[in-house]
Amino acid sequence: LAVAVFPDMRRMVTGSADKTLRLWDLKGGVVLKKLEGHCDWVGAVAISRDGELIASGDEKGVLIIWDGDTGEPLTQSFQAHSGIDSLDFSPDGAVLATGGWDKKTKLWNTKTWRLQDKPIDCRDYVNCIRYSPSGVHLAIATLGDIQIWDPNTRDCIKIFEGHAAHTSINRASIRPFNKSLAWTPDGKRLLSAGTNADPTIREWDSTSWEQVRGSPWKGHDKQICAIAVNSAATLAASASYNNSVRLWQLSDRRTIAIFRHSDWMRCVTFSLDGEYILSG
Repeated sequence: LAVAVFPDMRRMVTGSADKTLRLWDLKGGVVLKKLEGHCDWVGAVAISRDGELIASGDEKGVLIIWDGDTGEPLTQSFQAHSGIDSLDFSPDGAVLATGGWDKKTKLWNTKTWRLQDKPIDCRDYVNCIRYSPSGVHLAIATLGDIQIWDPNTRDCIKIFEGHAAHTSINRASIRPFNKSLAWTPDGKRLLSAGTNADPTIREWDSTSWEQVRGSPWKGHDKQICAIAVNSAATLAASASYNNSVRLWQLSDRRTIAIFRHSDWMRCVTFSLDGEYILSG
């Protein structure tokens, strides 16, 4: 259901419907440790930029923080939301952002694990939250819109409908909404992914928040659950309910490879050196 790679490029962590996390050795492909403590599907995981912290959230809204080296829990499990769909550490590791079914985004101090100020009221279910590479912006994808916030001042910079404003003619009865987000490494572009009514990737200019020429990217015919951009900013990968991962060339938004799976896809990420794509 979820995957994240450690900065050392030697390990990854996965979250599963079996209510556990697993630490993996990437070179050998073996499980190093099973992390237990959740009581429901673990659909969101994140690793701090220094690799010292793992955060995991489940569908009952429970959040657990783990030691990145040992895999031991650093906190008791605690109720963060009514359900958690997304987690992201700030680039400096000082804050963990969590998004939930209660239509809130919460910012947690990673030293005390207390809330920083009041939650951000997103007014709709939160599907994805992503800090910009500089940490200046926090992008939030809800069912009805994409929101850009200043996480320090809590000022809302921009709100736009994104995929919620688009639907194909033959799917007019299906509500379109925003599912996933990914920033390019320079922070100049934000990519968003849509659901069955608009299974495209849309590219947004972070200075104007207008769509970039050549957007949307088309290829999937079902919901896109996750998107990722490699560190060299040359490739993007998208995971879809059509049992595939597409590899895109960022320069011309062209599909250059399709990887087939036996079932629908929920997560995708690149190794930090960009040589591998990890999906599940």
